[in-house]
Formats: sequence, structure tokens, C-alpha cells
Amino acid sequence: MGGLTPTDNRQMADDLRQLLAILPIHICQQLEQHLQRNQLVEVVLDLGRRPEARFPCRAEYLSDRVIVRADLQCCIDRVGKFSADNRAGIEQTLHRISAIRNRSGEIIGLTCRVGRAIFGTIGMIRDLVETGQSILLLGRPGVGKTTALREIARVLADDLHKRVVIIDTSNEIAGDGDIPHPAIGRARRMQVAHPELQHQVMIEAVENHMPEVIVIDEIGTELEALAARTIAERGVQLVGTAHGNRIENLIKNPTLSDLVGGIQSVTLGDEEARRRGSQKSVLERKAPPTFDIAVEMLEQQRWVIHESVSETVDSLLRGRQPNLQVRTVGENGKVKITHELSSSTDVSLATRSRPNGGWRASGHMAPLPKDNRTATDASLSNLRQSQPLSSDQQHFQALLDHSFREDASVQTSPILGSLEPSSQTIGPNGEDILRVYPYGISRHQIEQIIRTLVLPVTLTKDLDTADVILSVRSHVKNHSKLRYIAKARQIPIHTVKSNSAPQIIRALQRLLDMDDTHMPASVNLELFSRSGADDELEALEEARLAVEQIVIPKGQPVELLPRSAKVRKMQHELAEHYRLKSSSFGDEPNRRLRIYPA
Repeated sequence: MGGLTPTDNRQMADDLRQLLAILPIHICQQLEQHLQRNQLVEVVLDLGRRPEARFPCRAEYLSDRVIVRADLQCCIDRVGKFSADNRAGIEQTLHRISAIRNRSGEIIGLTCRVGRAIFGTIGMIRDLVETGQSILLLGRPGVGKTTALREIARVLADDLHKRVVIIDTSNEIAGDGDIPHPAIGRARRMQVAHPELQHQVMIEAVENHMPEVIVIDEIGTELEALAARTIAERGVQLVGTAHGNRIENLIKNPTLSDLVGGIQSVTLGDEEARRRGSQKSVLERKAPPTFDIAVEMLEQQRWVIHESVSETVDSLLRGRQPNLQVRTVGENGKVKITHELSSSTDVSLATRSRPNGGWRASGHMAPLPKDNRTATDASLSNLRQSQPLSSDQQHFQALLDHSFREDASVQTSPILGSLEPSSQTIGPNGEDILRVYPYGISRHQIEQIIRTLVLPVTLTKDLDTADVILSVRSHVKNHSKLRYIAKARQIPIHTVKSNSAPQIIRALQRLLDMDDTHMPASVNLELFSRSGADDELEALEEARLAVEQIVIPKGQPVELLPRSAKVRKMQHELAEHYRLKSSSFGDEPNRRLRIYPA
């Protein structure tokens, strides 16, 4: 369990009197005298039925007198014009009036929903908002998605000084009328004339007004999902909501699945199917997700966070329950972070202290003196034997075991430390054996490299016996607990740029302090590739020739052939190796890479 800074004191502005003023007099008087009027959610007026007031946990009738057409017309005359989506508002407020019509188009029912600007609602995810990553909010109707969206827009515009444009289709975020509600701060609002044109206004906002952030409420059509992807690929931060309670709902929704990367059926080769232990036809993510982070608003004070939508979707498609981060607000006003592990997670815990020998860190992770390290290890061991492990420690140990998986998507980061050997484990030829704990790196691939190159390295699943943790940069950067426990146990962390054979080979070279001359004269990288290696090698060769024969000598950009997301990622890394910029464009399955001159 972790903690964040206390949430802001929540201040609420609801303009309730202006909503009550449009209601018939006998209903208005009942609500003004009601003891719970400040918790009112909505008022329902249906022709021929008694008026009903709805509160968070219950509903009650306001009068024995049924609603007649004159009562409805009284409300209709006092609100703005109803748009094509049968919604209207009250100018300079956030209230929403929704109409129910009969077959001839006459209004026979009204839902008068109270709109409140609640300041301080995003204290639970403010750290995520400040990262600049795109965030998708999910949740049932009434849980507070639009309220949170409004507050996020204000914080980004006023506190973080970003250019924010709100696509306000139904005038729910910034209120009815031409002047937006003060609750959105300095953010600008673009209204949408017809709901079916929302995707066009989204693109227009990017092309005409140079926003840094686009805020969208209720992404509900395929065109809007496609427009959101286009905006994200232009480098604009997206904050939006979608129809769906959980991320699984989006995966199953063919209209909105593109928000989480899209789903496609893939036929695996025999070797890959055996390695995965699955059928040959499987579902996989088609492309990178439009939104980096997803927030499931289960309750007003309990939100589930998916910090990496791509990893969550991949886990769900492979039949594994992802590890979830749950954030709640405690009684003291602090945000508490807990983690829900999948039921299949192995929670076995090691209780041994780390041996005195091993591989010591040099450079960025300076070790303690040997005597101090021994004393520290002994203290940790005694502590574990004398006290039961806390739920946090159990979670972290289980998380490390669960994260020891074969497929990981990798980004870049600096190396945290180099190593110098002092291991006392001896191999068959008298050389020292390096014990490596891989985290987020393919175990199968490392073992194949060790066997092929005959390296004095062995893999371990026990963190206590490891000499070094080998991980990818993004995992270390986003996993503070991994860095904390590695520091406490004096285990150096060595990172690689990508989960590929060349990167792993170079990392093992550095760990073993081996020069290139000690490696085999020509390493055949095809030995480490899986099915589809021919396509990958062909794509990399295409990118290399384009860079060396056109981009660098002629200073001209080059477009490559359409490739899969996995192969494009490899081409991106190759371009980065040459210190060149690259970007993907086009639609699947014709999405391709463009490499630009320096």
C-alpha cells in the first residue's frame, strides 16, 4: 500500500437554484424544503406519473399529483433549445435536461440532471495527468466521468499551463450557452452542431487551434475512435471517456476496440504455438493503443488504474488476469494505492538472506562496504525471521514472480550500473558463473543465447540468490518498488534498450566484462529469432538500406513498406540507432514507417 499527497479539499458549485427555477412551482417548493437537496442527482418528470427525485442511494416521489402536459411545457419554455440528441441546458450552468419523445416527436418525459463542478476530484490521478500521457476514463453512467473530465481540463489549463481544447458535443462539460462555465478554467470549448459530426470537430480542433491537449466526452462511434487515434499519433495528449464499465467491454466492442489497439485473429506457427501452450489461432492486439492509461471508475472513491493499456490488453487476450492498481481515498483524505494480483499468481516467498559474495555494482549504484553489507544482509534476514512479511512485501514478491514472463514490450533508458565480478559460483571450466534475475525479458531467448554462445551465466527465479537484475528500461523506470528492493538487498540493476537478441547479447557482454574480441567471430542472429524471422530480417535490411543509401547521403525522407506493429517497432529502433527520427502513418494493415533525415 502506498500513499500520494492529500487530495484537495473538495469544493462544489451546483447552481441548484437555477435548476429548481425551471420546475413547476409545487415541485420546486418540495425540493427547496428537502433536507437532502444538496445530494440531489436528478428529477424525473414523466407524463401521467408522479414527479420523482433521485438521490445517490434512493428515489422518492415529490407529490401525489401526476405530471400533465402543462407541467412539461413549463419546463421546456425555460430551457435552451433541444439538440439532435434530445438534450438541452440552462445557460451558464452545467445542468442537463434530457427529453423523451413519443413516435410523433412530442416530448412526454424529462430527466433534469443536476450538473456540479466539484473541484479537487482528480487528486486520485493527478500524478497520471501530469505525465502527459493520454488517459481514458471508463465507468457506468452517473459515476462522475464528466465531472472528472471537467476538472482535468481545468488543471491542465490553469495549473500546468497547457493549451487545452474541449470538444463539448452536448454542452455537458462547459455548460449551455456561448460563454463556457468557469469550472473549465482557461480551457477553450468547441461546440458540436450535430452529435454525428463530433469526429470532424475533433480533427478541426487539432488542425486549426494547435492544442496540446484534447478533451473528449463519450467516444461512441468508429469514426470518433479513428479520429482519436489520428490525434494521438500527432503527438496531442488525449483525455476522454468511452461507453463501457471495464476495459474488457472495449475489447469485446468491435466499434471501440481500436481505442485499446484493436483485436485481430492471428495464426501461429507450430513452434510458437507449442512455446505459448495455446492453439494455433489466437487473438492478439493489432496496433498500439490510442490511450496509454485507462481508469475504471468503479465508485466515486474507488478507481482501478491500468498504467499500461497495452500490457493489460495483451494479458487479457492470453487468458491472464492483469495486475491492477486500485486507488481509494481514505478517511484522512490521502489517496491509498493497493494492488490486486491475479488468482494464478505464485505467492511463494523467499526468506533467505543474500549471500555475501556475488557481483558488486560500480558507477551509479555504489555498494556498501563489505562489512556493512554483511551486517545489512544479516539484519534483513533476522527481520524476516522475527516478523511476518507485510502485505506490501508479499505483493511485491508475488509481482516479481508473476512478472517473470516471456513477452515484454520494451522502451529505452540509461544503464543503471556496470558490474565487476566477484562471484564465488564456479562453472565447469573454472570460470565464475553470473546469476541473473531477468525481469520483463524473455527467459527463453536468454537461455537460447547462453547455450549458443556458451556463456558462464545462469538464470534464477530467486531474487535472494541473484547477482544482478537484468531488465528493460521502461520496467525499471515505472517500477519504484523494484528499485527500492534492489537497493535494500544491494543487487545492481542492469537495463537494456529493447527485448531483442542483439541488445541481450551486448548486455551479457558488459556484465561479463567481455570485449567484442572474446565473442564468436560472427554471431548468426537468426539462431535467436522465432517464426517469422525472414520477414523481420527483410524489414530490417530494407530500413538499413534506406537509411544508408537515401536518408543520410541525400537528406531525403523515405517511406518503407507496410509492416506489422512488431516489425515497425524494430524498424523504429534501427532508425534510432542511426540517431534519426521516424514515425508510423496510415491505417492497418497498410501502416508503415517513414524515416526522416537528421
